[in-house]
Amino acid sequence: MKLAIRFSYFGDRFFGSQMQPGLRTVEGEFIAACRRLGLFEDWREAGFVTAGRTDRGVHARCQVCSFFTEKPDRAIRSLNRVLPEDIWCTAWAGVPDRFHPRYSAMSRTYRYFFFPVPGNVALMHEAAGEFVGRHDFSAFARAGGRDPERNVLSARVFENGPFAVFEVTGVSFLWNMVRGMATALERVGRGEADVGDIARLLAEPPGRRLPAAPPEGLVLWDISYGIPFTPLPIDEKSRRYRADRRHRYYTLMAEVSALLAPEEELHD
Repeated sequence: MKLAIRFSYFGDRFFGSQMQPGLRTVEGEFIAACRRLGLFEDWREAGFVTAGRTDRGVHARCQVCSFFTEKPDRAIRSLNRVLPEDIWCTAWAGVPDRFHPRYSAMSRTYRYFFFPVPGNVALMHEAAGEFVGRHDFSAFARAGGRDPERNVLSARVFENGPFAVFEVTGVSFLWNMVRGMATALERVGRGEADVGDIARLLAEPPGRRLPAAPPEGLVLWDISYGIPFTPLPIDEKSRRYRADRRHRYYTLMAEVSALLAPEEELHD
């Protein structure tokens, strides 16, 4: 049977998602868990593949892998028990043999979280609209010899608690493309660039590309396949890990808020 697994992870303790000898990676940990459960012996023969790579420090709310196994029930029942705490499966689906996590995807959605909010969110949202449509993204990404044109289906910027969030959906993305777009939007928010600057970069790409925003703010948010996935319960160790990270996050936010408070408030 060919099984598709949707899973999440925090990327800061991995050297990226792609398997690399001698380094801790998302694929490496996932394949090790599958072998430990006897789901397959050789990941190549099992056709193990993910929907795409994420760089070191990038997180995923919705990554997808698929592989052939003779023990799908064991995979569904036990993967979350043997995966490390910073990876957890969220859903599964039985898929046709021709299914491929990368090439079968109809669209991908990323979110980039800015903290603190970099100025004018409304202007950032207006600027994000320039990305929609088919454009040459050479100024924002590493094309690496690939076609630099990509089709962006939607893009917006909105506030969510202490964050400004850039959400973008497209058919496919180039390496560092979303982080390059985030850099441009942050400059717009700070008043260092305007909407017209983004339009010009898309129309007339310069010889030098924009630097990528830090990877820690980027989350692979969703991948659409048009097929139903059955939800899986999160394992207790991952639940505790997420709760601990949430606690540490709110502690950090409190400390940052105190540091950013006006001087007169600090003396009250």
